[in-house]
Amino acid sequence: MAADEQTIPSVWARPRKREQPALSRAQIVAEAVRLLDADGLEALSMRKLGTRLDAGATSLYRHVANRDELIELVVDEVYGEIRVPEVADPDNWREPVTACARSVRSMILRHPWIASVLGEVGLSHLGPNVMRLNDRMLALLEAAGFPADEADRAISAIVAYVTGMGISEAAWLTTVARSGQSEREWAERLRPAAERAAEPYPRLRNGFSAQTSPRRAREEKFDYGLERILDGLETRRG
Repeated sequence: MAADEQTIPSVWARPRKREQPALSRAQIVAEAVRLLDADGLEALSMRKLGTRLDAGATSLYRHVANRDELIELVVDEVYGEIRVPEVADPDNWREPVTACARSVRSMILRHPWIASVLGEVGLSHLGPNVMRLNDRMLALLEAAGFPADEADRAISAIVAYVTGMGISEAAWLTTVARSGQSEREWAERLRPAAERAAEPYPRLRNGFSAQTSPRRAREEKFDYGLERILDGLETRRG
């Protein structure tokens, strides 16, 4: 068989089957997202999802070939939550770009399981929500005064930063959630051990005394990094 005739292992690379009236792909994806949000990636299986939908696994396989395709679909679904404002004034381009970056971060924090699948979801970039998002982000940067090739690279830099920070935050918040405590309570419980570990390192030790609330510290750290990236991009605009 010729290489171009071989099946591409992605839900986005094969014809979509006719929907069953009793169970749609949209229903499957929505329930999969709810399952992931509640129980994490380890809990996701075609059998368990079928049980939650009161349908056999065979019914699911009419819409998705396997678990990998299901993950492609749920990733595209949550990317559809990201909002990209329009640029009303090119000289005020940082405000809508910041709003978009914050929307990406918020999506990751709402769905912390995504940290485990980014980079391992096949051809997720072919999903309609991801394609629409990329196109709107390009339009946002072009309207801000960036040439097309520069806009594409700027988006890559911004998304890489936001994704990296978001994944770290999601991992921390997942640990907090498992503790059954609030973020502040968990941080205070951890603090004595962290201070003992930092005792031989004066710079780290001094940092503990200046810390604010965990949530505020996360917000400030995210904002600082994003602002520095936008400072650098400002020199490339136009």
